[in-house]
Amino acid sequence: MTMPFKQPRATGYHQIRIGRLEMRLHIVRTVILVLATSGLIAGVFWAITLGSQDILPTGLIAVMSGDVTLSPTAQAILTELRLPRVVLAVLCGAMLGLSGASMQSLTRNGLADPGLLGVREGSILVILCLTLFGPSLPAISYPVLGTIGGLLVAAMTVAIARSTSNLRFVLIGIGLSWFLSALVAMILVSLDASDAQPLLLWVTGSLASATWDIVPVAAGLLLVNFVLLLGCARASDVMSLGAQTATGLGVRLGRTSAIQLLAATMLSATCVSTIGGIGFIGLIAPHLTKLVIGNHNQASVLAASALVGGLLLLASDTIGRVAFLPLQLPAGIVLAVIGVPVLLILLWKRRDEL
Repeated sequence: MTMPFKQPRATGYHQIRIGRLEMRLHIVRTVILVLATSGLIAGVFWAITLGSQDILPTGLIAVMSGDVTLSPTAQAILTELRLPRVVLAVLCGAMLGLSGASMQSLTRNGLADPGLLGVREGSILVILCLTLFGPSLPAISYPVLGTIGGLLVAAMTVAIARSTSNLRFVLIGIGLSWFLSALVAMILVSLDASDAQPLLLWVTGSLASATWDIVPVAAGLLLVNFVLLLGCARASDVMSLGAQTATGLGVRLGRTSAIQLLAATMLSATCVSTIGGIGFIGLIAPHLTKLVIGNHNQASVLAASALVGGLLLLASDTIGRVAFLPLQLPAGIVLAVIGVPVLLILLWKRRDEL
């Protein structure tokens, strides 16, 4: 007698039915995502209250509820300086976390990050040239043109590395990044100290010039590219089994890879064009995420990497803003000081998976 085949049931999932809508949630991953979201919300609340003029948490709650009004100076600090800076830190950190998770999934290389294609250096070079040698343009145009510059450099890297292995692809991207970094350094060295200082602060990664103008653009691009990457998440999980297996299961390798590459490049270029050359988040956020929830579900990795990336950049900017008053350190410097040892520890813990 032949026993009927019974498909094994995946463990750790909970079936939820709302009307005709039915979904499966992984309990542990869902709890972790909820905790990460709660931590990010608490971090935003904490960052808003800290600065050269502290606002007590009770006072902030009273202001939000309309029971208390602030002085004109405190109101301007809160709404025009601190809030856009905090919001942009979360958005840009999420962009870099998403971009890093996408690049690591695409290249199957745990050392891949958004700067792999030269996007960061390309965007910085375009904005530096526009600032120093170009015509006077509206402030919103610089991130847009910087993003276009980053996309062009990424396209150049892909064109040069076409039909090569992932290792050669990584090496070509690193080489192009170093070349563009040298051009950026040459431009900065040739300037007077007074002209070079603000540009150098921006190149290292700073949110000091954050305004509300760029927030809707950043939020819109983050949402669109997040949806695109989520749409490729299941195909990406199958691709991790190998190209032949994925093709046999109906995955369009070229289409999925192109979407992942375009979304990762767009996210990284937009972030760099907005706040400068922030590093390490694209590397650290996915590794922290995979250390906690594993590497078996790309959708969960993407969502958690975005949350962790937002929290990392928010914490780095807040520390640089309040820990050394009256001096304010750029977030990129704080992140490098914190990120290097954290990255080394993570790479050591996950050395067998890289």
